[in-house]
Amino acid sequence: MLLSGTILAGISVPAYAQEAPAVEPVLPVDNTIRSIVVNGSQRLESGTVLSYMKLRVGQTYTQEAADQALKDLFETELFKDVSIRNNAGAVVIEVVENPVINRILLEGNKRIKEDKIRPEIRLAPRQIFTRSKVRADVARIVELYKRKGRFAASVEPKMVQLDQNRVDIVFEVNEGPKSKVQQINIIGNEVFSDGKLRGEMATKQARFYRFFSSSDTYDPDRLAFDQQKLRQFYLTEGYADFRVISAVAELTPDKKDFIITYVVEEGDRYKFGDVTVESEIRDFTSETLTPLLPMKEGDFYNAKQVEDTVENLSETAGLFGYAFADVRPEFTRDKDTLTMGINFQVAESDRVYVERIDINGNTLTVDKVVRREFRLNEGDAFNSFQVKRSANRIKSLGFFQDELEIEQKQGSAPDRIILEANVEERATGELQLSAGFSSVENFILQASVRQRNFRGKGQELRASVSYSSFSQAIEFGFTEPYLFDRNIAVGVDVFRRDLNSFNFVGNDRETTFEQLTTGFQVRAGVPITEYLSASLRYGLSFDDVTLDRDLFFTDSNSDGTRGNSADDTCDPLVAGRFLCDALGKRTTSSIGASLIYDDRDNRVRPTRGQTIVGSLDFAGLGGSVKYLRGRLNAAKYWRPFGQFIFSISGEAGYIHPLENRGSAADGIDDIRLTDRFFLGEPQIRGFGIRGVGPRVVRNFTQPALDDNGNPFNQIIINENQRTDDAIGGRAYYLARAELEIPLGSGARELGLRPSIFVDAGAVFKVTTPILQNPQFVGRLQERDANGAGVTIGRVDSNGAPVLDTNGVQIQDPVFVDNALGFLRTDPNGNAIITPQATDANGNPFPVATTFTESFFGDTASPRVSVGIGVNWNSPFGPFRIDVARALLKEPGDDTKLFTFNVGTQF
Repeated sequence: MLLSGTILAGISVPAYAQEAPAVEPVLPVDNTIRSIVVNGSQRLESGTVLSYMKLRVGQTYTQEAADQALKDLFETELFKDVSIRNNAGAVVIEVVENPVINRILLEGNKRIKEDKIRPEIRLAPRQIFTRSKVRADVARIVELYKRKGRFAASVEPKMVQLDQNRVDIVFEVNEGPKSKVQQINIIGNEVFSDGKLRGEMATKQARFYRFFSSSDTYDPDRLAFDQQKLRQFYLTEGYADFRVISAVAELTPDKKDFIITYVVEEGDRYKFGDVTVESEIRDFTSETLTPLLPMKEGDFYNAKQVEDTVENLSETAGLFGYAFADVRPEFTRDKDTLTMGINFQVAESDRVYVERIDINGNTLTVDKVVRREFRLNEGDAFNSFQVKRSANRIKSLGFFQDELEIEQKQGSAPDRIILEANVEERATGELQLSAGFSSVENFILQASVRQRNFRGKGQELRASVSYSSFSQAIEFGFTEPYLFDRNIAVGVDVFRRDLNSFNFVGNDRETTFEQLTTGFQVRAGVPITEYLSASLRYGLSFDDVTLDRDLFFTDSNSDGTRGNSADDTCDPLVAGRFLCDALGKRTTSSIGASLIYDDRDNRVRPTRGQTIVGSLDFAGLGGSVKYLRGRLNAAKYWRPFGQFIFSISGEAGYIHPLENRGSAADGIDDIRLTDRFFLGEPQIRGFGIRGVGPRVVRNFTQPALDDNGNPFNQIIINENQRTDDAIGGRAYYLARAELEIPLGSGARELGLRPSIFVDAGAVFKVTTPILQNPQFVGRLQERDANGAGVTIGRVDSNGAPVLDTNGVQIQDPVFVDNALGFLRTDPNGNAIITPQATDANGNPFPVATTFTESFFGDTASPRVSVGIGVNWNSPFGPFRIDVARALLKEPGDDTKLFTFNVGTQF
């Protein structure tokens, strides 16, 4: 039936039967992405931006997909702002890129230098700025300050906007005060006092005398370390059940310092029970090892002793070639008897052989220089002692880092091992220009060049020039440690030295003789065993010893020109017979040998081991000097406890003449002055330069006249005008004991190494010299060249006469000859008279001076000094201060309380 919308006459049609009006149809929504456009990017390509998200053309656009795209773009940290909009499938991504960092600046950091903070900053110029990286850098800088004990430190980052979307990042540092440990409380300890336990900790309470140490600053890492230190201490004392219940650090009310409180439980003290060894290794039997254990039943338990025993058993197994021996202690604790039984189980393992030796990190040094120091070769049976010895020998080269270890790695089979030396090379070339001042030589200049690893072959090449007030030298040297790749060391030295010896006139130095030495030495050394070696040497030198002719020579021709005539001779009254005897030219041709034992762990700065050197030299293989000289040197080093280094050393020598230069009645020793031994600063501290041993002391005097004008005695004029000449001896000995004291990390960073020491020694045995004691001749009058008395009127600076109380011009004497101020005799025995002055009335008074000489110090009695010294590697160069007091001395010895030596480089 067809329905329409008309009305028939008299008939009503229902509404549902009427035709519905026409409605426009609703089309389905299309969310397909037709295009993606990126706007706002400057440095990044659009394709790069699109690669960071998952939206793609052809996908359906949803709000979830848009949110994920935003999240992906922000996670790259490349954008400051990102927005996404969809226009009927045309997706537009608006980005604002993060700026590029131009530079990074630090402000406000004073206590920690910039070179310490920079490594903590991960941001760098030309990187993209991100807030997360800035926050991470701030956290690292704050943590760095916390490790230095500054918990109140804060860092505020600031960004300075520049053109071209660049920024400067400024870290403003507020360092705050240093947080120290004000107090350490310990609760629960009954056996040991608080002070004893605090002494075991690395953290110390803040005290005024710890200004060089950083141990009193609060460090949370050190707090955990101290808990372990406490546990180790109690375990070494037998308290096996000890534990730290809690450790709390609290800020003081003023928020500046910390108070640390430990709560501990000591527990019972145990003793060792049965201690045994069970070994499954052949030739490593339990019956042999058990009696050798350091702990015995009934001794108090000591965990450190157990650890050392495990290590010693492992090393002992290594000596037999078992590199991977497994040593495990099994404990049997009996709480009723308070005993701790231990059974050291040594598991079965294979004997190990060296498969390969690898050397890594050497960029300059050739492999063979390192390999020849190994005491093991590839294919040898493993030996732990030889591995340790190899590491010590490599460190003693001085070419690599101090903390060098040889790693042991599993080889291609269970019975194979790989030894790997990972070295880190250090600079071995030295070019130095230095200037400084020392109490020994006053102003010093030095230039030197040295290469200890020449061409990377371990050879040493050196040259140096030095100049000071009393010595000048130029030296060249070369050493080849392995000649033709054989274990034979050879070397040569060429030198020229100009030494101005001196004595003291009062407190002033006065040059005495000058010694010019030119020569060379060749040497060779070969090892006999691992620690024993021998060396041979030959030296040839030419010496020329002179004195100032104008001062110390007589005027033989009486021509008024002292020392200018070839006939003029050294005047013993002026110079002393011992100096006159030293003059002349001589040639020394000597051959020598040394026997050396050295097992020190490090030859540069030893901490353990000993060295003994015996040497003998014979001069007379040609030349004009003949003697036999022997020396013995020995030293031992060890660590008595902690980082303390204790050393004792001694040396002695004797020189025996092989020629007869005169009789004892002549006062001439058969060993020349320049060949004898001398002792004093710096060898034995507390005494002056050449301040110990035989010496001639000259005291100047002047005669006094009685009422008749005749001399009746001698009066010392002035102690400051005495001269003191050390003349050395044929024999000497010297001994030292020194304890190097470790300081905190702060002092170590400053390069401070203090020590206390005791020095003892003596030099002796020399022919007693003929002493010069000229006597006053009589009453003398000043005279001119014609023998007439001479005076001259005194005038002031304006040329006006100076009058006495009677109004008469004062007359001053005039000395017309070249006398030296004491009485002498000419070659014919006639008195050479030094004139006397006259007073204002023309009466003579004594001004001529004479002297007396005394001989001291020829005794083997020990001179002993004690003191304290400090080595400081200062920013200006090495600095050494010694304060020493002489406890035992002999008459004539020259003591000295304070000495120092400092230099600088430029």
